[in-house]
Amino acid sequence: MAIDIGGTKIAGALVHPDGTMTATTRRPTPPSRDADTVMAAVTEVIADLSGSPLWPSAVRCGIGSAGPVDSSRGTVSPVNIGAWREFPVLDRITEELAARGAAVPAVLAGDGVAMTAAEHWLGAARGHANALCMVVSTGVGGGLILNNQLHPGPTGNAGHIGHITVAFDGDPCVCGSRGCVESIASGTAIAGWARARGWTPAEPGGDATAAGVAAAAEAGDAVALAAFDRAGRALAAAIAATATLVETDIAVIGGGVAASGETLFAPIRGHLADYATLSFVQGLKVVPASLGTHAGLIGAAAAATMLLPQAGTPTATA
Repeated sequence: MAIDIGGTKIAGALVHPDGTMTATTRRPTPPSRDADTVMAAVTEVIADLSGSPLWPSAVRCGIGSAGPVDSSRGTVSPVNIGAWREFPVLDRITEELAARGAAVPAVLAGDGVAMTAAEHWLGAARGHANALCMVVSTGVGGGLILNNQLHPGPTGNAGHIGHITVAFDGDPCVCGSRGCVESIASGTAIAGWARARGWTPAEPGGDATAAGVAAAAEAGDAVALAAFDRAGRALAAAIAATATLVETDIAVIGGGVAASGETLFAPIRGHLADYATLSFVQGLKVVPASLGTHAGLIGAAAAATMLLPQAGTPTATA
């Protein structure tokens, strides 16, 4: 069983050992300040899954959630789900599963960790024993594969590359630090930096988000190109620092900003040569993620398989 909880939708699926999905379902995330109202949408997703004839065959449950998460306590406080602060989502879902005859082990992972598990199992990081996977979107998150094992850390937040400082005298970040990758390379930061330097969409009322900046960069707009070059440099510095620390050999990047393609990847690769200079990181590769919108559910299932292998089906790296 896989459950993917985000700010706009809550999705579920039954995921087979080869990564195919059945009984896929979703509900919009309620715009409610009441925690139980949001949980009710999760319960509806579980109810849909329990109606599948394959429900009794499930052996574990993976829960991927927007963060922050604390997997050691089973709690979440998603920035974009205001009703949930220190919400005990793991216990609540485990109780709901048991009530529907599925007393299976369950695990909670942040969405960056889930994406990492997915890309290592079936995506662009497959075959790499040591990998950094990232989501570059409204925020910047990520996760680590070390020695073919998912490495979420004690609270599930290891690999959170978005809050590595790459500019020690940079702008304040929403996390309270300064000069973080997210404050430079997130979609919000890219668009904000460009607008502050006079960039506007070519047409009145046009797209003023990072996607609009990307389109302008593709058309040759100097400010838009500089915004993506700046973001690429920040990402390159953080990727190189991570690789130097733990010897990853590939960085996989997904998320909405990564959809801009070479507009983002070209400056990352260009700047990487300035930061990945030691012999053991000079071969570091940066590639796009390959699983797209399926990464959340596949990743929740993969994280459960990697972190709860005792349930007796093939591991995610098989």
